[in-house]
Amino acid sequence: MQTWHMREETFRAALASLTDAIHAEPLAAWFGSGHRASADGQAYYLGGAGEAGGTVNAHYGRDPVVKIYTTITDRYAPLHQTVIAGTAGEAIHALDGILGHESSADITALHTDGGGVSDIVFAVMHLLGLDFEPRIPRLSDRQLYGFEPARRYGRLAPLFGRRLGRDLIVSHWAEIAEVIAAMRDRTVTPSLILKKLSAYRQQNSLAAALREVGRIERTLFTLRWFDDTDLRRTVTAELNKGEARNSLARAVAFHRLGRFRDRGLENQQTRAAALNLVTAAIILFNCRYLGRAVDELRHRGTPVDPAMLSRLSPLGWDRINLTGDYIWSESLDLDADGLMPLLIKPLP
Repeated sequence: MQTWHMREETFRAALASLTDAIHAEPLAAWFGSGHRASADGQAYYLGGAGEAGGTVNAHYGRDPVVKIYTTITDRYAPLHQTVIAGTAGEAIHALDGILGHESSADITALHTDGGGVSDIVFAVMHLLGLDFEPRIPRLSDRQLYGFEPARRYGRLAPLFGRRLGRDLIVSHWAEIAEVIAAMRDRTVTPSLILKKLSAYRQQNSLAAALREVGRIERTLFTLRWFDDTDLRRTVTAELNKGEARNSLARAVAFHRLGRFRDRGLENQQTRAAALNLVTAAIILFNCRYLGRAVDELRHRGTPVDPAMLSRLSPLGWDRINLTGDYIWSESLDLDADGLMPLLIKPLP
């Protein structure tokens, strides 16, 4: 394949096509509504020419690493990926996936683990009309915030910190609206804006105002988290999907012992995009053939409990040859729909 085919825009378009195809599979509808997404980072060790581009992270040892921060939908369809430094915070990249994809997926809620949590993300998600439902680490150590003195909140008073700055929010509201409009219109990526706001040596007043808005939303979400068992269960289930998808990506990324040896961020981004594209193709393959297998069981009169379909996973690769020679043949035994026959008997 010529290098001019492997560009950021072509990878985005190809991934969007696969995402839409996954969402169109009847079986995928059992995995989720298609309106939720989760984001998670996965570390890859560097080596060779790419080693100088990495950073040492105490969590992963002395070997330098980069992280691929990937966003997937609740139907397991990958939406977006980006390469970040191993020591970089994930929170500023959490919004890129749901605002920067080109698929037709209509995402209304985002789930992240602790790395993707920040008050500014809470603010931006709310102002965009989206739900941010993360798993907040060390929740017992976090303070709640309100506009009234803590004593006004009765038995919850010990949980509340200082009062929110209403005047700070009001004085910067017009600027906040401009920032949100720029993100919504894709004039600039959210991560770039948030990185700029965080780059000032002294605390930027606009960033401080956004944090105040975010503290309102984080407080409301925390109270929901305490009270809503279904919310906690949903967030955990969606984050587990991302962790399981990372296992598939790790298996696919076997080239060069699974290390990113590419020189420069651009080449690393290309490798990450290609990895995400291959995993999306495997997920689509599994959705399609798992769906056909379910149809075959029903055709034979075997009862299939619909409640069990949501427990299936399109992330398996045991029947997919990841290593060896890749042979593209036009003489495959395909049916009228262009699909391979189902393997009725188990492999030896």
